[in-house]
Amino acid sequence: MIALPEPKAAVVARREAILADLARLVGPDALVSEPHCLRAYETDGLAVYRQPPLAVVLPSTTEEVAALLRYCKAEGIRVVPRGAGTSLSGGALPLADAVVIGLMRMNRILAIDYADRVASVQAGVTNLGITGAVSTQGFFYAPDPSSQLACMIGGNIAMNSGGAHCLKYGVTANNVLGLTIVTIEGEIIRLGGTHLDAAGYDWLGILTGSEGQLAIVTEVTVRILRSAEGSRAMLAAFRSNEVAGACVAAIIGSGIIPVALEFMDRPAIHACEAFAHAGYPLDAEAMLIIEVEGSPAEQEDLMSRLGEIVGRFDPLGLKIATTAEESAAIWKGRKGAFGAIGRISPDYLCMDGVIPTSQLSSVLHRIGEMSRSFGLAVANIFHAGDGNLHPLILFDANDPESMAKAEKFGAEILKLCVAVGGCLTGEHGVGVEKRELMGVQFSAADLEQQRRVKSVFDPDWLLNPSKVFPLGATPPVIHAA
Repeated sequence: MIALPEPKAAVVARREAILADLARLVGPDALVSEPHCLRAYETDGLAVYRQPPLAVVLPSTTEEVAALLRYCKAEGIRVVPRGAGTSLSGGALPLADAVVIGLMRMNRILAIDYADRVASVQAGVTNLGITGAVSTQGFFYAPDPSSQLACMIGGNIAMNSGGAHCLKYGVTANNVLGLTIVTIEGEIIRLGGTHLDAAGYDWLGILTGSEGQLAIVTEVTVRILRSAEGSRAMLAAFRSNEVAGACVAAIIGSGIIPVALEFMDRPAIHACEAFAHAGYPLDAEAMLIIEVEGSPAEQEDLMSRLGEIVGRFDPLGLKIATTAEESAAIWKGRKGAFGAIGRISPDYLCMDGVIPTSQLSSVLHRIGEMSRSFGLAVANIFHAGDGNLHPLILFDANDPESMAKAEKFGAEILKLCVAVGGCLTGEHGVGVEKRELMGVQFSAADLEQQRRVKSVFDPDWLLNPSKVFPLGATPPVIHAA
């Protein structure tokens, strides 16, 4: 089980006074403090772990966030930033002595500049909300995590979120141009802007993917892209996971970069077909969804070349969409995959490791062996094109033995990812889920340098504590020059 640090008794004892101060800063209607209301914030997408916070505040402006952080810094109160709570790594898991700063009320589109192809929004705007705001003019925002209907851009920044179409367009870090952040001291800082390259140090690179450890993001400027003329999807079915993995490596090795290249294994195929009735091949052990885009001529050329590559691997079936409706049908099951898996298992852990695509076949074979060894089923649904694995380990959270096996199984998968030249996380972040595995990927010196960066931004380690770094790691002492 994942442990949390002991709450600060002095902070808990002052709860009523703290609540009064918070209400004064943001107004009583922006304060959540009743126990039954706090339950809505006690967990995130990693729902097997729960802890009600001390309080939740819902600011509406950057200035209110600054006032809250100044207060928490002065009073020594821990702070957990929260967007929509869709984190699958426990990134928004509260502490009993922490104030959750929820950004869901900061949901305004601030500016759209089609000439420069940028949009500025508050951190509480949903991922899909950005595309919705610009789609009428033929634009879109590229990163598309599976939770895009609900997840917020501030959380996407925190975890450097990806998605199916990031194979071609990149993850969040590749699509962010500017940030407004608030430090733990309550200082408001604007980084980057509407231009392509910010001057000086790469502060955007440091902040994007920092999991709320360094500052709270309140406003974001992103690049928006012209929508393609059209797109088409292909469905290819195979006799084994290993053959499908080899096909992925061959596609990437050919130099063709599809818009998306998704993998599903037999358990995922059956679950998704029962849920969505998308016409998936139930006799297949694995299948790929491959999408290309461009003009009709470009689509035809790419589909022809991809069909030739897929044909080398003796597919059980090959379906190439000829209309937008047929493409949507191919995607239908994949889009509802996580809900579909929820129908066949009381609980599942969604892992998030990255491997070189050349290692797909061997890693999938080893995951199958682990599944049999641990006695737990696993469904593989993931972004195969960039090697971002999402094995779903099926277990029962009400059975302590089943849960313990699932956690150990997940840790072994992540260790395997590192061993073959990959890394612990692709788009879900470290959170509490992977923090004790950080030593698998990073040396003691590596981790010390990362903690020193944390301490420069947050000397008292009040921002999103107990995440990313192994529990018990002490803040390094940073000496002023």
